[in-house]
Amino acid sequence: MNKTLKTFSLALALVTATCGVALATPSTQIWIPSTDVQAFGTVHLGVDNYIRVSENADGEKAPNTYDLGVTVGVLPFEKLQLEVGVDYMVTGTEPGDSHPFYFNAKLGTPEGSLFSNSPAMAVGIYNAGTKENVTDQDITYALVAKTLPVIGRLSAGYYLGNSAVLNDTNGNNENHGVLLSWDRTMSEISDKLWAAVDYQGGNNGVGALSFGVCWAFSKNVSLIVGYDIYNESALGGKNTFTTQLDINIP
Repeated sequence: MNKTLKTFSLALALVTATCGVALATPSTQIWIPSTDVQAFGTVHLGVDNYIRVSENADGEKAPNTYDLGVTVGVLPFEKLQLEVGVDYMVTGTEPGDSHPFYFNAKLGTPEGSLFSNSPAMAVGIYNAGTKENVTDQDITYALVAKTLPVIGRLSAGYYLGNSAVLNDTNGNNENHGVLLSWDRTMSEISDKLWAAVDYQGGNNGVGALSFGVCWAFSKNVSLIVGYDIYNESALGGKNTFTTQLDINIP
């Protein structure tokens, strides 16, 4: 969420209201999008940092990534929800940092809204940058999620992005992959504690395995602490330690 290419972009009871809505690009788990959608009239502020924990082969650390985002719920329906957002992200690289704005949108329906025990579903787009073939990853995706007793919530989906931007280290097209995640409120310890593991496939700049925990200081304020392991360190960069502060208004 480092996110050398993705950060051109760029996530269950009380805690899901905050911790389950992590990044502002868009509502996510730790790294990948989730089926969560901001409620109508809710403004979500996200302050996300991705700090390199090791050096590259040349002995230098790649730049860190910083993201300030706003996401707003815009549909006044219980069973069909829509959020839109914009992020200001810098990665310490050019020409990307000269075009730091990225847009996202997500349409979703919560669990049980279509029929009894129906899964949550969402479709969306993120990392829609403004510099052609540089920041316009334009990642579209579809997800389904289901919360199971004791186990927690399992999510699965697929994404497709701009083939001119998402490539492997040899320049070959690598603009698609799976989206998988597990997340759960750790109520045995505290209803304020949430944990998640997620994975984005693809040997490109957005593929990564991430995991972390979240603590909800209040109904509307939470902090995620996590770790990101990138599928292609030559593109996504060396691993990062992430902190994600999330504030919902009201």
